[in-house]
Amino acid sequence: MVDSSQHPASVHPTPATIGQLRASGYRARTVKAEIRDNLVRTLSAGENAFPGIVGFDDTVLPDVQRALLAGHDFVLLGERGQGKTRLMRTIVGLLDEWSPEISGCEIHDEPLAPICSRCRTLVATEGDDVPIDWRHRDDRYTEKLATPDTSVGDLVGDVDPTKVAEGRTLGDPETIHYGLLPRGHRGVFALNELPDLAERIQVALFNVLEERDIQVRGYAVRLPLDMLVVASANPEDYTNRGRIITPLKDRFGAEVRTHYLDDVEQEVALIQQEAELVAAVPTHILEVIARLVQELRTSSSIDQRSGVSARFAIAAAESTAASALRRAALTGEDEAVARIGDLGDVLPSLRGKVEFEMGEEGRELEVVGHLLRLATAATFRERVAGGDLTGFTAHFEDGSTVETGDLVPAATVLEQIGSTPGLAMILERLGVDEESVSPGQVAAAVEFVLEGLHLTRRLSKVEADGQTIYGS
Repeated sequence: MVDSSQHPASVHPTPATIGQLRASGYRARTVKAEIRDNLVRTLSAGENAFPGIVGFDDTVLPDVQRALLAGHDFVLLGERGQGKTRLMRTIVGLLDEWSPEISGCEIHDEPLAPICSRCRTLVATEGDDVPIDWRHRDDRYTEKLATPDTSVGDLVGDVDPTKVAEGRTLGDPETIHYGLLPRGHRGVFALNELPDLAERIQVALFNVLEERDIQVRGYAVRLPLDMLVVASANPEDYTNRGRIITPLKDRFGAEVRTHYLDDVEQEVALIQQEAELVAAVPTHILEVIARLVQELRTSSSIDQRSGVSARFAIAAAESTAASALRRAALTGEDEAVARIGDLGDVLPSLRGKVEFEMGEEGRELEVVGHLLRLATAATFRERVAGGDLTGFTAHFEDGSTVETGDLVPAATVLEQIGSTPGLAMILERLGVDEESVSPGQVAAAVEFVLEGLHLTRRLSKVEADGQTIYGS
């Protein structure tokens, strides 16, 4: 039986044989009908059918819902890092939590309508006494990354020499070693980067998508597979590694175009959802990262055919948090809180995630640094515009300076700035809860204001040897 301890949140139904299953009132449904019924129920209840998907509510998801309700296999087309794989993986949540299968079947046969020769023979001889297992929906998702070396045997199947050596004849269907497609029977099969699949291998998918069956090395066997096939692809004009051949395109019921997020709040929400932060990263820093990504996606210095993945923003947030944790470890700070300077320090490690235009060779850091300044200034204006900052500028009128850097602890920054009028207003505008405010959060706010004053030409700044000095 299926080990229900792997899914402790629920227990599978009790029928243990085909007879008990039939007596329970169970009715077999196709995978697409199962998904359709559950999606309709989810939509009617006002529930989220695609948890964890950010920014697609009014664009991508309606198209995906229509494809699923129509019972169509479909392709998700879009640049890298747009959440295509994440979206494919959420579809499994629309399957029934538990589904029955004939015990020991390699392709997870439907108990009331088996398709493989072994199970048909078993049902013909043992009838209602054939034992069944219960399979959790998480186990009904199969994902394959298409690579040029993928073979027909990997996807469909091949002759198993071990079974032949045991005495079976080559014409015996029992000698077949099933590939990923038949093993994904009665589930969702996802194929990532479909254009990377060799064209002759794409041909092997024709029958699966149209006639819903497979053929293995000329065997007289027909397996009418029951599955939903979803594929992802990057635009052909960017990858240049291959294409989806026209007959295969025609067999997919729908093509859904994904996109990057164009809203700062959604980008921040995505970072907060996906990033594993080892230190506190204030929201205004995340907003700077989100705006930086949007600047990169519109810059003429960046190869826009490649795109700028959401992974850039996630990695930037994680690296910025790591920089804060490093400072805390080296200086003995009690709390690690990221500051705007930490983001600038990690840019060199992120440039490999962006493809630049040919004319920008050697200027990569300069380009990203310029866009970071634009993003910081925009966030500063959005958050602090109209606020009284004379308390900060007055601090520097007598020639005073404030020194900060990747190894300058928060306490040192706060000692230099002292008691500054307007600081409470800044903390409020940056969303810092005054009841739980910490020195690290105050230092992060102070450094952000100083950087904003510099970018708006109200304060000078000098950088040298990992140190940043604001003021005269």
